[in-house]
Amino acid sequence: MLIDVKVPVFSESISEGTLLKWRKNQGDFVRRGEVLVEIETDKVVLEINAPENGVLTEVKCTDGTTVTSEQALAVIDTEAKASMQSTRAPTKGAAAPTPSAEPAKLSPAVRKILGENAIEAERVPATGKAGRITKADVVAYLEKVEPAVQAATPQEISTGNGRPEKRAPMTRLRARIAERLKDAQNTAAILTTFNEVNMKPVMDLRARYKEQFEREHGVKLGFMSFFTKACVEALKKYPVVNASVDGTDIIYHGYYDIRIAVSSPRGLVVPVVRDADALSLAEIEKQIAEYGTKARDGKLTIEDLSGGTFTISNGGVFGSLLSTPILNPPQSAILGMHKTQERPVVENGQVVARPMMYLALSYDHRIIDGHEAVLFLIKVKELIEDPARLLLQI
Repeated sequence: MLIDVKVPVFSESISEGTLLKWRKNQGDFVRRGEVLVEIETDKVVLEINAPENGVLTEVKCTDGTTVTSEQALAVIDTEAKASMQSTRAPTKGAAAPTPSAEPAKLSPAVRKILGENAIEAERVPATGKAGRITKADVVAYLEKVEPAVQAATPQEISTGNGRPEKRAPMTRLRARIAERLKDAQNTAAILTTFNEVNMKPVMDLRARYKEQFEREHGVKLGFMSFFTKACVEALKKYPVVNASVDGTDIIYHGYYDIRIAVSSPRGLVVPVVRDADALSLAEIEKQIAEYGTKARDGKLTIEDLSGGTFTISNGGVFGSLLSTPILNPPQSAILGMHKTQERPVVENGQVVARPMMYLALSYDHRIIDGHEAVLFLIKVKELIEDPARLLLQI
């Protein structure tokens, strides 16, 4: 029986993808569930698995091909097991190849970094469980070893006038990010308003309950859940900040799907915490932790990254003190968090040191007036500086 291997159905926001690399060759015997090929979209890298046991009798698309939803990639013959396996048996006197278990130990993210830098997995010291190579292992190897190797490889650099340059194509994700951000700048009337928040109340609350919280819920208590809940309450009070533009109409969303920016080997990705208003702090922290793990391992799905009514980006984890975040269309606002550091502030006529964080709200002035943006940010500030308000919803 001949079975077509097809590209999965993309979401409405994705029109095409790029076939990255075949993991199996034409003529190989494959087992159901084995990864055959990877496809990069502008959001995620998809692994295409074998639907049944059989022989990969035909490969229709080569590496680097642009593919669309439900396009046929290959053909598997489920009845060709014995004949194809026998024809591929080693000749007399030749050593039978030993299947390597190494590919199974590599996550898609690790495989992609290795492939982009032409690094053999055996060269990277592994520190993960059961000898797995982690993203951190590859990054550490690149930082310590690869710069010298790359500098000594003539085909990888251009040396016009003795001044080295290196040319590399944008990944589909990076190209899509560039396109969307430029569209946002060309279309929306983007303004940014700033405020600062005293993080001491939340930090004291976290320090008091973090161990008990982790024992009870199995996840660490961070700051993102507080900001997510604070933003939800502020969005309820100022619904236009949760709205989007559709032509000449304003779409007011009656739900709160909050996109949380997380770092991945492919760049910044923004998975969605859906119905955040109905989730507890623990549930939000669990979702964020799960998304962080999936991002590092290249396991985020299209569904994880689709939709969203408002975005939170925390540049503070990288040391950013202040920035102006760019809108993520069709959303009309994005909150930028930044580094917390002690600064002198005046309280009751006295100068005291407090852990302060600058907040930045970029918004689309076409539908959000300045006073609504300012009041939204003040509401977030009030809730973070008095977290009991989050419980009382006041």
